[in-house]
Amino acid sequence: MNEGAKDVTQRILDRHIIYGASDNTDPAYASSNRSLNYADGGSINSPQKDRVTIIPFQINYQDTVGLFGKENHFIRVDVAINPDYAFACFEEEGWECAVMNEGDLSIINTYLPALIDQSKDMTTVNTYDPAQLKYNSLVTKADPYISVDLENLKTGNKYIDAWFDVRLYTKERQEHPYDKMYVRLNDYFYIGFHARNTKRLPYNVKCVIGQEYLSGLEAGSMRYKN
Repeated sequence: MNEGAKDVTQRILDRHIIYGASDNTDPAYASSNRSLNYADGGSINSPQKDRVTIIPFQINYQDTVGLFGKENHFIRVDVAINPDYAFACFEEEGWECAVMNEGDLSIINTYLPALIDQSKDMTTVNTYDPAQLKYNSLVTKADPYISVDLENLKTGNKYIDAWFDVRLYTKERQEHPYDKMYVRLNDYFYIGFHARNTKRLPYNVKCVIGQEYLSGLEAGSMRYKN
């Protein structure tokens, strides 16, 4: 032992007598066993991580929080959207997405059915330019943003739900005042799950990323609206 160092052997032995020689890694008892270092996402500085690459996308969270386990749980959601793919059609301003039905060749109100050439022949026919089909992808917008919507679905037990709280946090780790926020296509944000009582609380939370796809100007006017 180095000179001046304090012998903590007896302190360690005393702790082992009280809590046992091995740490209990059961997340339901992380707090009471003083083993929060084993708990994933116990603080906003060391959160659990999720990743989203396509929109719109829904994430459901169901777990428990509170004593004798963690009183808080944080998740960092990394957003890295690929604009070439989407689960829905996001319309350009002044345009509506077309809906195509396969196999319906009937004439409707004097309109003949269209035939789609899957070979993508882009030659002009009788002065008609070919139409370019764009399947579900993100159109180009100036400084694009997507929406984040957080909803506490609750458990149905008012005595439990009254003591649970869930919040959105910005990438600066500041609490967001609403359950809706806007982030860029390559960005991140946090979700915090909080027990407001000293009991183990189950929760049921839904987060939908990318229900809206807006330009920076559009998002700026809506960013702080609930």
